[in-house]
Parts: sequence; C-alpha cells; structure tokens
Amino acid sequence: MDNLKQNIEALIFTAEQSVTTKDIQTALKAVYGEEFSEVEIRNEINSLTEKYANDDFAFELAEIAGGFKFLSKKNYYAVVNTLLQINSKKRLTTAALETLAIISYKQPISKPEIENIRGVNCDYSIQKLLEKDLIVITGKGDGPGKPILYGISKTFLDHFGLKSARDLPKLKDVQLSDNEIGMPAELNILEEENLTVNENGEINVNEKPASNEEQSPQA
Repeated sequence: MDNLKQNIEALIFTAEQSVTTKDIQTALKAVYGEEFSEVEIRNEINSLTEKYANDDFAFELAEIAGGFKFLSKKNYYAVVNTLLQINSKKRLTTAALETLAIISYKQPISKPEIENIRGVNCDYSIQKLLEKDLIVITGKGDGPGKPILYGISKTFLDHFGLKSARDLPKLKDVQLSDNEIGMPAELNILEEENLTVNENGEINVNEKPASNEEQSPQA
C-alpha cells in the first residue's frame, strides 16, 4: 500500500485514546482486506515519530499506555493547559483526588485498605473514579471476603501521558497545583497528616480507623 503511513497517521490523529498496533492492524484489514505485520506498522510509526520530532511541529507522536498518541510538546503545555481550564472544568473533589493518588501508588489495593489510609469511607470517591474511567477493577484480594482490588486505568495513563504506572513521579518530586484532570504530565497529590514520604519517594502510612462516611459532594 502506497499510503500506509498516511492511514496510520490518520488513525492515531483521530483517536481519543492511544492506539495500539493491533488496533491499526484490525482497522486496515477491515477497510482494505490486507494483513500488515507489526514490523511494517512500527516502521511507519517510527518514521512518523521522527517526522514530528522536528521543531516545526508543536506536537509529537508518543508511545503511552501501550499504544501511540499525538501529544503537545512540553514547550506548549502552559498555553494548552490554559485552554483546557477555560473550556473544560473537570475537577475531582479533594476526596476523590486523594483516593486516586493512593490507588495510583499502592495498586492493586482494596477499598478497606484505602479507607484505612484515608480514615474515611471511600464508596463515593471510588464510584466517581470508576465512572470517569480513571480506575478499574483488577481482581480480588486474598483477604477475608476476597475484597475487590482497584488500579489505575488506561484512561489515567492517557490523561497524564504515561507509558505505565512505573513512570509515575516519585512523590518527593511532585509539585502541588490545581486538581485539574487532563493536565498532560502532572499528577496532583494532596498530602494528609497520615501520609508521609521517605527519602526514596515511597509512601509511609500511619494507620488510623475509618470514620463515618464522607459526604457526597457535587460531581
């Protein structure tokens, strides 16, 4: 196919989330009836990556969340974030943000474990995070009652421009800012007195019993 690169470029450009090589293979076969190997597709993607690395472009082709996506370059984060804040206020509540932070760094983790860390009931926050597709159910634990375990989702990785959870910043390197979902490369962590960070950037938890259920704020 003479325009294989252009077809791949169009697929990645129009997709809301990162596109895998499998997604590309499936779409191309459905339209053109041809099988393209992963090597062929990756060769074209590498060519596109090199093309958009040029300073003439304000965006680049990045490999994140197991696939590929066009992202604005770091030099333009400030102006892009300003537009996002103007057009789309998708704020998380403080409670939901704290819950998301704990899940992202402690996954897989159960609701009782999250509540033990936060000291409050987390039903509402977990429900909202599931609705926004920022977390997913990853399985069941081995403890009493086999509690459901939660982890971050592909949507979370897409939002923050991460390849995997291993690319999360060390807590000692995180700077606080507005809790705006959609920021390309910042994870906002709200510290509580029961959460501390050691010299290796790992979470230390001072346990305390769960209190009454948190109030359900407006989504």
